[in-house]
Amino acid sequence: MATAVRPLQSAIVRKLKDHSGLMTRVTGVYDDVPEDASYPYVSVGSITETADDAHNRQGLDSLVVLHVWSDYQGFAEAADIFAAVDAALDRQPLDVPGWTDVSIRHESHDFLKDPDPRIRHVYAQYRVRLTRSI
Repeated sequence: MATAVRPLQSAIVRKLKDHSGLMTRVTGVYDDVPEDASYPYVSVGSITETADDAHNRQGLDSLVVLHVWSDYQGFAEAADIFAAVDAALDRQPLDVPGWTDVSIRHESHDFLKDPDPRIRHVYAQYRVRLTRSI
């Protein structure tokens, strides 16, 4: 089984950074959050891949975790940012180099209070299915 982690992660970060409705709300979108990052921002978390091959095609079923981080009191800002993330990704075209028939859809999300009482956190999961000829 080959992996699509690097091109998939890059495609998601690029898609989010290209979405003006999101970028007007956050200070950045990161795959590796700098220590001096200021709130609010979005970060890519884990990516889990499961083989989903067919006879003549290699397939992957991936679960991508995204995080929205906010220090705004209450969940209003985090909810608005998550809505922009969802508008950028859910059922939208996603170009992942080396892969075809790519689909992405929202699977679940949670609104969480961080141990730091100032911080609000949205934990969101997206299901990505990718295939390519072998």
